Amino acid sequence: MALVAAVAAVAMFNPAGANAQNFFEELFGIGRAAKPPAPPRNVPAPPPAAVPGEPGAPVAPALPGEGAETRPSAPPVPRQPVVLKVPAEDNVVGQDLMLNGLNGALKIEKAGAGYTALMTLPGTKVSQPTEACAVKLNAGKPVALTAEGRSQGVSRFSANAPECPLKLEILDGSVLATPLGDKVCTFTAQDCATTPTGLWGPGAAALIPQAGELDTARGVADKAVRDNFKLMTQRARGQDVRPIVQEQAAFSSDREQACRTYAREGAHGYCHVRYTEARAIALAARLGANTASPTASNTPPPRARKPKPAVDGVNPDAAGGGDPFGEQ
Repeated sequence: MALVAAVAAVAMFNPAGANAQNFFEELFGIGRAAKPPAPPRNVPAPPPAAVPGEPGAPVAPALPGEGAETRPSAPPVPRQPVVLKVPAEDNVVGQDLMLNGLNGALKIEKAGAGYTALMTLPGTKVSQPTEACAVKLNAGKPVALTAEGRSQGVSRFSANAPECPLKLEILDGSVLATPLGDKVCTFTAQDCATTPTGLWGPGAAALIPQAGELDTARGVADKAVRDNFKLMTQRARGQDVRPIVQEQAAFSSDREQACRTYAREGAHGYCHVRYTEARAIALAARLGANTASPTASNTPPPRARKPKPAVDGVNPDAAGGGDPFGEQ
């Protein structure tokens, strides 16, 4: 009753209905009184507060004793080319090599101051493409190899057999062969068409036990190619960078194409290692490096073997300690 009387008393001094309504809104906090005042026109509203962790949010400085957050940066470009050891010319002398480690035969021998090659090329019959055939280069006689220097870092020879002239590049324990003419060499008298392009190397049985070493060597070769490629693009001018990038992409594609047919390549990776090493050496030579002085080892020493933790007082590395139920 007291509240009603107070309202009535106020209404006597403010007879207008609109004013009375405004009074009730102010008294009970409703209507316009509940809305915040509108900002003046043409005055920009303050930006919303940034949430920590979101882009654009300010980063608080690291306090003493706390590690400041660091963002990963791109690896630096090497100042000098990475040079792998170039395979010696005679490292394949006397070895029995096969195309893709599968078939055919290649044997390089010393002949005075030079080298000769005995080669059997695998292929398919011209009259029956589904049937395999093999033909001896130069009618089975040794073919003299002509030295072509090391323009691409590794030793290169040419085998000037009239039926199928070849370019041979000496890699580590293998030979990369490329026909100098057509990709397919046809021997009409033998009814045989051969494609000797590819890596001539050991068979899979000799490579699988070396899978661990080859995997380590591939990591070294891959890094050498990346470093030399980065250095080459850095030294090139703007318009010369694109061809270098395209060439590198073509190399990766060609390597996959060539190595997918090597015998059990997935189990040892031998073909990939040799192709990549040759690429790294070629890039170093083009960068003007002295390939006679390696700056990186093709195969770094294996990591030290960590001792196995002892279990219940038993040392697994001790004789008979690996298996408590082993022979006593």
